[in-house]
Amino acid sequence: MTTIDAAHRLPRPEDLPPHERHVHQPHWRTKEAEFDAAKFGMWLFLATEVLLFSGMFCAYAVFRMLHPDAWTNGSHYLDWKWGGLNTIVLLVSSFTMAMSIHNAQKNQQGWLKFNLCFTILCALAFVFIKFTFEYTPKWSGWFFFLDPALHHHVDSGRTALGGLFHFVEGYGGKRPGSLFAYPFAESPYEPIWWSVYYISTGIHALHVLIGVGLISWLLWRAQRRHFGPGHYTAVEIVGLYWHIVDMIWIFLFPLLYLIH
Repeated sequence: MTTIDAAHRLPRPEDLPPHERHVHQPHWRTKEAEFDAAKFGMWLFLATEVLLFSGMFCAYAVFRMLHPDAWTNGSHYLDWKWGGLNTIVLLVSSFTMAMSIHNAQKNQQGWLKFNLCFTILCALAFVFIKFTFEYTPKWSGWFFFLDPALHHHVDSGRTALGGLFHFVEGYGGKRPGSLFAYPFAESPYEPIWWSVYYISTGIHALHVLIGVGLISWLLWRAQRRHFGPGHYTAVEIVGLYWHIVDMIWIFLFPLLYLIH
């Protein structure tokens, strides 16, 4: 009787990482066909996303043509520096998301997890900047204490959350539609501007948060080595979604922040 050296023994299927054990579903002929179908389905979904934001862009164009003064006045209250910083943040996150796909293809497990984590951090930074430095002051008049714009206004002395937020009298009220209560509006149509602003950027921010959930799911699976050269479909699909989120912001930034 002969014995087989353990070093030369073929690995059992259960000893392989999950991405090498992946088998395509029986209704597909090959793994490649399954992968192509998944990407095609995602492209169809992204087409509906483009249609969703196209409606907002059409509303933007029509109302800007009808009420140019309201658009100029409203955009004047947006700080292009915050919008520009958020643009940079999303562009960096788009790069790290693309790199995570490359890492999965090359079986670079450590870098895969790192780039997914960095993408999540960029997405959270985008949402934090949007809500803390843009939405909150315009809606309520409460400024984050690190907001440079706070020094350009007269602080009322009222604070909240242990001094994290400072209230500026008369600055808030820039709300959409019937909620508009800003006392120094220069055009009666400014509530329409703020409606378009909050709807377009708010729905975009919701997409960013959905992306955070999807990328967190990828990270959870990456911890279990579900992705590698043999199977990385989910990383590629979520990457497509994240790129469309970034691309939409590339259009929103100049249309909202740079028109004045």
